[in-house]
Amino acid sequence: MNKNKSTIAFDKSADGLVPVVIQDVHSDKVLMLGFMNEEAYEKTLQEGTVTFYSRSKQRLWTKGETSGNFLLVKEVLIDCDQDTVLIKAAPAGPTCHTGADTCFGEVIEKNSSRGEAAFLNYLQKAVIRDRKLNPSESSYTTSLFNLGINKIAQKVGEEAVEVVIEAKDDNDDLFKGEVSDLLFHLLVLLEQKNIDLDDVISVLRSRHA
Repeated sequence: MNKNKSTIAFDKSADGLVPVVIQDVHSDKVLMLGFMNEEAYEKTLQEGTVTFYSRSKQRLWTKGETSGNFLLVKEVLIDCDQDTVLIKAAPAGPTCHTGADTCFGEVIEKNSSRGEAAFLNYLQKAVIRDRKLNPSESSYTTSLFNLGINKIAQKVGEEAVEVVIEAKDDNDDLFKGEVSDLLFHLLVLLEQKNIDLDDVISVLRSRHA
């Protein structure tokens, strides 16, 4: 995630809020407008998903916390007056509560950068990262992080072997299941190494440009 190092002047407004414009990182269309206080801003940077301060609920509100349609942060920019934030994000689903792509009624053409591929970003940044930041004794993902990077890497190797074994048979469902297990554990390994899936995708893009 790229972020502007400038300091935001939260104290410019009496309520400590600044407007935040969310822009689709792929299409450049404006998705929505929200507000952040300093706590919401820091949470957004830490977790990589957009968190606002809801003026109606009077609390922090992570976009997608109930719908699963998270906004995955790609770049954060602060304006010249240091009182407005622009966040370029990849939406993991429709942004508007009505089901529309944007809160302004615009339609964003679906392409390879969105759709199902966006779910992998959501899985790493909103699910796996949460298990890392907020450990739970009942979470399998948390148990992987507790084992450390060597065991996680070993698990990726074991899952890769399972993929190879199933590839030789004719059961497509079992094969897809093993590939899914491999992808999941690979995302856990990336998170343990603090590497975003987007960084890997960028390498692939550079090889096939």
